[in-house]
Amino acid sequence: MDRTKIDLSEVLKMHFGFDTFKGDQEAIIRNVLAGNDTFVLMPTGGGKSLCYQLPSLIMEGTAIVISPLIALMKNQVDAIRNYSEEDGVAHFLNSSLNKSAIEQVKADVISGKTKLLYVAPESLTKEENVEFLRSVKISFYAIDEAHCISEWGHDFRPEYRKIRPIINEICKAPVIALTATATHKVRDDIKKNLAITGAQEFCSSFNRPNLYYEVRPKTKNVDHDIVRFIKGQEGKSGIIYCLSRKKVEELAEVLKANDISAAAYHAGMDSAIRSQTQDDFIMERIDVIVATIAFGMGIDKPDVRYVIHYDIPKSLEGYYQETGRGGRDGGEGRCIAFYSNKDLHKLEKFLEGKPIAEQDIGKQLLQETTAYCESSVCRRKLLLHYFGESYDEENCGNCDNCLNPKKQVEAQELLCTLLETVIAVKENFKSDYLLNVILGKETAEVLAHQHDELETFGTGAGDDEKTWNAVIRQALIAGYIEKDVENYGTIKMTAAGKKYLKKPTSFKIVEDRDFEEVENEEIPMRGGGTVVVDPALFSMLKDLRKKVSKKHNLPPYVIFQDPSLEAMATTYPITIDELKNIPGVGEGKAKRYGQEFVDLIRRHVEENEIERPEDMRVRTVANKSKMKVSIIQSIDRKVALDDIALAKGIEFDELLDEVESIVYSGTKLNIDYFLEEVLDDDKVDDIYEYFKESETDDIDEAIDELGDDYSEEEIRLVRIKFISEMAN
Repeated sequence: MDRTKIDLSEVLKMHFGFDTFKGDQEAIIRNVLAGNDTFVLMPTGGGKSLCYQLPSLIMEGTAIVISPLIALMKNQVDAIRNYSEEDGVAHFLNSSLNKSAIEQVKADVISGKTKLLYVAPESLTKEENVEFLRSVKISFYAIDEAHCISEWGHDFRPEYRKIRPIINEICKAPVIALTATATHKVRDDIKKNLAITGAQEFCSSFNRPNLYYEVRPKTKNVDHDIVRFIKGQEGKSGIIYCLSRKKVEELAEVLKANDISAAAYHAGMDSAIRSQTQDDFIMERIDVIVATIAFGMGIDKPDVRYVIHYDIPKSLEGYYQETGRGGRDGGEGRCIAFYSNKDLHKLEKFLEGKPIAEQDIGKQLLQETTAYCESSVCRRKLLLHYFGESYDEENCGNCDNCLNPKKQVEAQELLCTLLETVIAVKENFKSDYLLNVILGKETAEVLAHQHDELETFGTGAGDDEKTWNAVIRQALIAGYIEKDVENYGTIKMTAAGKKYLKKPTSFKIVEDRDFEEVENEEIPMRGGGTVVVDPALFSMLKDLRKKVSKKHNLPPYVIFQDPSLEAMATTYPITIDELKNIPGVGEGKAKRYGQEFVDLIRRHVEENEIERPEDMRVRTVANKSKMKVSIIQSIDRKVALDDIALAKGIEFDELLDEVESIVYSGTKLNIDYFLEEVLDDDKVDDIYEYFKESETDDIDEAIDELGDDYSEEEIRLVRIKFISEMAN
């Protein structure tokens, strides 16, 4: 069989039920199928597992997947079995298995049933396993969590260093290494240690568009704020991260006292309790985990709907990894961090007494986190900049700073002062030193270098430190200056910065937020939810999923993920063939679990006399935003507009903006069902007639012409009807 000519989309649909690949998945899979070594850098939730799962099902022999976590192995084996009619398709081999279970695994591998064998690195080095694997046809080796091989990585494991010698001992086959750690040092170390320096690299974007980022001031009412937030997320799964074990236990108790189904998790607890807590969370017996960062690496739960940081994390990389556990199925994921200056000082104190080099690195990492928290710039832009990726959108539409933008102020002169100072100190100093020079602070260091004699010394004293911090941060994002990370964060000029100095143009900044001033502000928590077209059916499907998951002793999401249930509650599939068209279902799943679900949907459709949409595919619009598609679906199903706004977490006038943009872009929408509820027929006719005869669709003119008897909302609603019927 010529593996290069395989229709991968067809194979993907058949095995996993998805219509399209994400990002680089297809190119990675083709590279593995071609028998090449492959290096994959993909952030948490990017779909790394599929990159080795799919080729293993196509290629001859068994793929050996080396993974450090027993819990994660079990989850992945359950998931892959779930997509197949044959349980033997995937197995794991580790210390948790008894002798007869090991024999069963070996028998399935030898018979050719097993396409994926998950092995812990410790098990790989055992002599009897090496001997057994020598007798097996191996398609390729997949090294998951490959950063464990590097001393520069955040989770170094010495046994990972032995992987290459063992591979050489068993038999040579292509290697695919996968990691979510971004640094160049780690990358090079992985390739060197695995002897795959010539491997093709695939580096994916770190942008997770479905995640909503928000930073809130941490007040004395923080526990109350969290309880209130969770109460509004009924039945959804969430993780709360705290820095100390003591706080983990205290907060878990507070939640339980407020009738929230929660449990604590930290490394100081008994391992059996930890394992039980993890299982309870995956099986949806509890909704919320309160944890230290010890929790999460072995977790592959795709429908975590919110991640809350009770304390600010020590680094942005840690923050990104932890928030990355939210919304891995592509559905909503709210990431909320609570920040206070006190917490910052506490973390700085922890660094005291450590070696100087470690202190410097620790302080640098904290500065980056502080900058992220206090900045009024798009949070997505800041995060991606940290990982060396540029984000060019002006407004991401899914973070608190973009949803509540601050006024921009001109900072051309300030930027020129900053750039001149960087040159004057010969690009040898960090940002806090530059600030001291610009603000005219005669510190011992400034005097020692005689930088109090510079022309720019004290020229920025008319503006406060907060403004200057914003200038530095936004000059970094704009690419006029850069940080030399290898040299403790000294500020260097870029070519763009030198060009700017010769010919300055307008440079607008948004000023940073003062968290001390807003400590007692009431700020609504937001983040986009999805509108389920038939909430009653969706709820019934979730209950059935829970029942089926109990019967099979599997996590509910393994049966069907939330987006699949949402699609079922939109298009009402009543046959197995129709069910196969639902995203994330596929043939194996449809055959294994589908019958009970289509029976339930059929009963619901008959009992409620529901007219099913003839087209099983969801209509999209020119602007393929999820929100717009979801609004169209909801209107098609005659969901009240005020209910849609509520479910999306937006104001009614914001919803009208969205609906207007849909009809103005050429999509026909029928909102008669809603108009009949809220407006008299006479009013509708009058407004409709006005627009028929008017030369403009301007709302202000319509209000002037129609008079006080008609509200702006009423006029906008009828205008939507008019445009939809007459223009589309």
